Amino acid sequence: MENQMFCYQCQETAKGTGCVLRGVCGKLPQTSNYMDLLLAMVRGVGCAADAMNKAGKNVDEKYGTFICDALFCTITNANFDDDSIVKRIDNGIALRNELIAEAKSDGVALPEYEEITWNGSKDDYEAEAKRMSILRNEDEDARSLKELTTLGLKGVAAYYEHAERLGCTDTTILNFMYKALAQISDPKAEVADLINIVLETGKFGVDVMALLDKANTTAYGNPEITKVNIGVGKNPGILISGHDLHDIEDLLKQTEGTGIDVYTHGEMLPAHYYPQLKKYKHLVGNYGNAWWKQKEEFAHFNGPIVFTTNCIVPPSPTAEYKERMFTMNSTGFPGCKHIEADATGHKDFSEVIAIAKQCKAPEEIEHGEIVGGFAHNQVLALADKIVEAIKSGAIRKFIVMGGCDGRMKSRNYYQEFAEALPKDCVILTSGCAKYKYNKLNLGDINGIPRVLDAGQCNDSYSWAVVALKLKEVFGLDDINDLPIVFNLAWYEQKAVIVLLALISLGVKNIHIGPTLPAFVSPGVLKVLQENFGLGGITTVDEDFKAFGII
Repeated sequence: MENQMFCYQCQETAKGTGCVLRGVCGKLPQTSNYMDLLLAMVRGVGCAADAMNKAGKNVDEKYGTFICDALFCTITNANFDDDSIVKRIDNGIALRNELIAEAKSDGVALPEYEEITWNGSKDDYEAEAKRMSILRNEDEDARSLKELTTLGLKGVAAYYEHAERLGCTDTTILNFMYKALAQISDPKAEVADLINIVLETGKFGVDVMALLDKANTTAYGNPEITKVNIGVGKNPGILISGHDLHDIEDLLKQTEGTGIDVYTHGEMLPAHYYPQLKKYKHLVGNYGNAWWKQKEEFAHFNGPIVFTTNCIVPPSPTAEYKERMFTMNSTGFPGCKHIEADATGHKDFSEVIAIAKQCKAPEEIEHGEIVGGFAHNQVLALADKIVEAIKSGAIRKFIVMGGCDGRMKSRNYYQEFAEALPKDCVILTSGCAKYKYNKLNLGDINGIPRVLDAGQCNDSYSWAVVALKLKEVFGLDDINDLPIVFNLAWYEQKAVIVLLALISLGVKNIHIGPTLPAFVSPGVLKVLQENFGLGGITTVDEDFKAFGII
């Protein structure tokens, strides 16, 4: 049977090689193919913008805004709505053609790549999508490196979009994205050049996470150690999922004094750690666990659910909560109301609030508290205590276990790993991987909790800041001489940029799981293993030995 699609960007891709009939995430073939075409237009805009940059011409930031939104739209579990994707394709063609016209007017030569030369006819969308699929690159290693860059850029785009929404921008990041997109559009690109662009993507991954950290902390203050309620109150509630702090601020402002409680879900949990968000008394707790449990958990919430970013699991056809689902920004799902931003970037949640007022309070699915808020500023405030614990031997190792959670049974490894860790080891975490162990009672070391949660996936940046500070404190020449082990879970593309960012900082011997990426070819994997010590996972006992934990 001929492939109806091809996608291998997530960890759960079919058979560990690629989804060809329907996405494991629930993405339909037509949706996947539209995304391939949208990515072609992203590359087309990038190629033209890069050529203009090289010629010293001004490139309006609107092109970067389009690229970031379109890339974010194609992240796993972000957008399932064909109409919204096609609108982005239409817009991409228009923007590309604007740049082509500008280039011709200014005498700027453009590359003769398909992304530039295709005429953009709507009648040709389906055929062009197939021509522009991942498999257009026949050389396995070149294809792997181009996809590794593309997926890294999706993470860069996601973080840049959040920062931009809070007023923080950096044209050097956008200019790099144009350059990288032009590089991977070249059908004759050399493998050596493609390796370099992968590594450079990691460098800009660090830059964009620093930019977002600045945006978040400038707007909302530095995260603080916080106890978060995981039970429920008696008022009707609104559940907000995803990553965008600007959106939860909008929602909190509009729901204040309405008798509606706001609950975070999944990666939105760290909103509770920021002083300017936690001041809202009706931000009452976090409901549920990681993204993949939402079908079961959302059925008990009773109120509206708003998705600010990726992590949508398509609801069952009979799911009642689908009627109360809202999407925003780069997300979309057929039949769900999409809330657009106004000219100032704010969103009107009045319809969501009106529905919430008619709903029952959430059903309790668990109770108690979890502790978080250990971003770099807070951890560095504990630096003396941590350094003393290391020197005394009370803390022997830090294990960075950030990244993504997922539904595969093999991911139970991470809970088993956390539970089995010797009591002189501390887990540093961020992202939704923490839901495998942040509700375990693992105790503390001299008052330092054994699970330190920095926040969202982008807050992996905090562990880089902490590691570099410890390297300085102990007078080490190499970050790899620190007592830190990286054992990361991955699922989607923001985990890819975190991995590339760590590699760019010189971190070696990073282990990822539960499986190695399908988009990393044997040849590329060999390069990553030999030069950066990248490895997979095995069993808890064997990995304890390999990591020097026992």
